Amino acid sequence: MPGSDTRWAARGRPPASGAAGLRRGPAGSSWQRSAPRLPPGFRWIAVRPGAAPPLYRGRRSRGPTPHYTVIPRWGLADRVDLVPTQIAAPPTAGPSAKRVRATLFVGLLVLALAALVYVARYVLLVINRNTLLNSMVAFAGNALGIAASVVAIGAAVACAVTLVQWLIARRSAAFTHRGLPDPRSARALWLGCLLPLVNLLWAPVFVIELATIEEHYARLRRPIVVWWIAWVCSNVLSIYAIATRWASDAQGVANNTVMMVLAYVFAAAAVAAVARVFEGFERKPVQRPAHRWVAVPQDRPPAGAVGDSVELEGQEPAA
Repeated sequence: MPGSDTRWAARGRPPASGAAGLRRGPAGSSWQRSAPRLPPGFRWIAVRPGAAPPLYRGRRSRGPTPHYTVIPRWGLADRVDLVPTQIAAPPTAGPSAKRVRATLFVGLLVLALAALVYVARYVLLVINRNTLLNSMVAFAGNALGIAASVVAIGAAVACAVTLVQWLIARRSAAFTHRGLPDPRSARALWLGCLLPLVNLLWAPVFVIELATIEEHYARLRRPIVVWWIAWVCSNVLSIYAIATRWASDAQGVANNTVMMVLAYVFAAAAVAAVARVFEGFERKPVQRPAHRWVAVPQDRPPAGAVGDSVELEGQEPAA
């Protein structure tokens, strides 16, 4: 066309000379321009004369930041393949939480009543210093003291056995949930929790191991320490009370009665402390994770600020 300037350029290489681009057409036709053959991947483009036109970089309206009413489910599944050799044995069955609570409540009540019986016995000893007691009252005071001791021992044994059964079952469930075997055998747990003096060390250690494998030892550290101190004090007072039980003089009997009261009070405190530790474990079952992710509601945009969606039609929302 007159006045137009058409140039030919190859993408990636300079254009060929004008002589190489001319060829003779059929007979009687004029000379016509032809583009030389280019290697694969190149093509001829037409460029207008003069400077290149300015590029218009308009800002695309993307609308508001996308938000969701529910958490997107894609990409959130964690698939953990357990090695067959790491799968532990099925968890051991244990007492229910309701049974453990009832046993601890009865034990705490019996120990408190035993302490009150020995307080009444001490009052009788004080009265007997200046006044001769009736033989029936004296016999009832001694009989109630012996009966309270027997019932308290039975309640303490029942609490200990129930708690050991719960501890074995809980440790088995915790280690099985994580695909690991329990490093302590059931026999070691029974002996470490029931043997006198030995249980002062190993029973709290077993509980600490359980809290550690369940990943909430930091929350139960203080209740476990309080129970450990009460447990040690109760054993020390009980040993001293048993050692001075055979006193025959009046002052020795009174001192032994006071020690029995303190021993039962600290035993009841130890039961209350271990009940608090038990409730700390039962507050989070083994199958429930230590942390939960929750959806936090965000501020909704104004009514007229909702624009077109960023994603194409049929495409999943972006994260």
